[in-house]
Amino acid sequence: MRIGELSRRTGVRTHQLRYYEAQGLLEPVRGGNGYREYDEDAVTTVRQVRQLLAAGLSTEEIAFLLPCATGTGPDLEPCPELIDLLQERLQGLDDRIHALRSSRRALLRYLEVTKQKVA
Repeated sequence: MRIGELSRRTGVRTHQLRYYEAQGLLEPVRGGNGYREYDEDAVTTVRQVRQLLAAGLSTEEIAFLLPCATGTGPDLEPCPELIDLLQERLQGLDDRIHALRSSRRALLRYLEVTKQKVA
């Protein structure tokens, strides 16, 4: 299938599909006419990429994880490197959440003090 059909079937814009190709996430074959040709597995690959992006992973991390992806769900074949990477990303998210909560508390204190001066 050509890039336009892959785009229609996955709901992903063609420029994003080209970006995935540039990042090594998709590997089309070039026809004699120069057009990109994708096999049926490309639909599953694009869905996997979208789900991994939604989980907050970078395209570099996805390139590392993609060979371990199976099916269209969040199914990954376990391996030590994979688990380490996912745990690292989760810790990074937890750290960011903690920092945001701290910032929120500080901002709330400023707001409360400022409102008291108005009242």
